[in-house]
Amino acid sequence: MTAWISILFSLLASLLISSAVETASGLPNPSPLDWNSSDQSPRRLALEMAAGNAGEGYQIHDGFWSGTLAKDAPVHIEVYLFAGNDYRFSAANVDFYSQLRLKIFDSWGFPVGNQYSGDSSCSAAGISVLRSGRYFIQLVMSEGDKADTCMVYSYK
Repeated sequence: MTAWISILFSLLASLLISSAVETASGLPNPSPLDWNSSDQSPRRLALEMAAGNAGEGYQIHDGFWSGTLAKDAPVHIEVYLFAGNDYRFSAANVDFYSQLRLKIFDSWGFPVGNQYSGDSSCSAAGISVLRSGRYFIQLVMSEGDKADTCMVYSYK
């Protein structure tokens, strides 16, 4: 009986040690959308763009969208915006040869807001909301290949 307990104990100890070694070596590889994995993540770049609005009184919203964008395959994100607030949306990816565009549409599909642009792999748009309701953010990559992309937004 004690022999079985010592065998089970040594087996458990070896499993724990091997899992600790795998964790320390960095395996498995992190997701490309993991903003903690590298200095050039899409979320980090989008947050850097949004941080530029902090001096104007904007606060970064705690939600974000991330996914993979393909060339000429737009993604539409539905958001609920409140009247009396100003919003700025910032999107970025790490493919510096891409051309990223961000547009805002009202619930009927009409374009609203202003489009700003950083460099080609970053884009921003803003809107002053007069009527609360559903709005749609369109992300389009017109140049480049598939790329992991992230969008964040700020408000005041």
